[in-house]
Amino acid sequence: MTANAAGFEPVFCTIVPPHVLDTLARHEDPALSGPARRTLERDAFERTHRRLTTVIGAPAVAAPQDAAADKPRRTVYDARHHQDLPGKKVRGEGDGPGKDATVNRAYAGLGATFDLYLNAYARNSINGEGLPLDASVHFDRDYNNAFWNGEQMVFGDGDGEIFLDFTIPVDVIGHELTHGVTQYTANLTYFGQPGALNESMSDVFGSLIKQYTLGQTAAEADWLIGAGLLAPRVTGEALRSMKEPGTAYDDDVLGKDPQPATMDGYVKTGRDNGGVHINSGIPNHAFYLVAQALGGHAWERAGQIWYDVLTGGELPSQASFTDFAGLTVASARARYGEGEELQGVTKAWEQVGVATS
Repeated sequence: MTANAAGFEPVFCTIVPPHVLDTLARHEDPALSGPARRTLERDAFERTHRRLTTVIGAPAVAAPQDAAADKPRRTVYDARHHQDLPGKKVRGEGDGPGKDATVNRAYAGLGATFDLYLNAYARNSINGEGLPLDASVHFDRDYNNAFWNGEQMVFGDGDGEIFLDFTIPVDVIGHELTHGVTQYTANLTYFGQPGALNESMSDVFGSLIKQYTLGQTAAEADWLIGAGLLAPRVTGEALRSMKEPGTAYDDDVLGKDPQPATMDGYVKTGRDNGGVHINSGIPNHAFYLVAQALGGHAWERAGQIWYDVLTGGELPSQASFTDFAGLTVASARARYGEGEELQGVTKAWEQVGVATS
């Protein structure tokens, strides 16, 4: 943990933005509005619980002394459509797959996230010290979200109308667990630009986890967050697009994806913690541009630069886009010199309209 995060402030983070659920909650069809309203109510409860836990203090979780530094310690629980966490243990580390595909996907996604951080960045679990990875599936009924609550992952099954099972996209799992990495490192405040950076870091590494799992190059990747999550009736591909922010969906129920790709479209709003899920499209697109410019596997050079900044101890918790951009330039120069990495990073931020100094 960096000095910046010595007093870390875990936040309640969900993969589906509140503005999407707000839109659904207003729909005249109760089959759509009902699950959305219940999800918003549950999210509000979990958010308050997270704040109380932060004030009171959550019990510290440490890896046992005999835990292998290169092996995950996964446990998947079945909430059995209730709200009490974690639920009944259904699969532990080393256990073979069972009949429940949701349990198997959650277990695999925890492992994929662990593998990317260990093999690409020598990070032992999300806290760097072998933190056990716990997840609960089948949370509540028709629950349209997945979240990291500061201690574990939780997955809903979706309502089947708008959202499917939240364990389907591995990048959703990687996204939420990366909120844990941010919690233990830069501890970015979850509001405004630092909050958008917090969301963007999760999208970046969630996408990299998917690419690493599939063995894809930057050119081969789809750069979508949550592909496969939307039900067939929805006109859209995913929740977000890093390649083309604002194009992930355009649906008669959900509306149009509001993410901007550049600062020209920056959204000033008091909703969604100052638009953290919306304006994250700008740093998302900058990373995509860097990865495309450098080519090859994006988790290598582009991902290494972003990881260096997230974990290097110099990123302030209240960082602006300009703060972050400047540090990526410094990181590219420090690690790779004056070559194409530095040029790629500098040009990408210029393209999205963010100054680097």
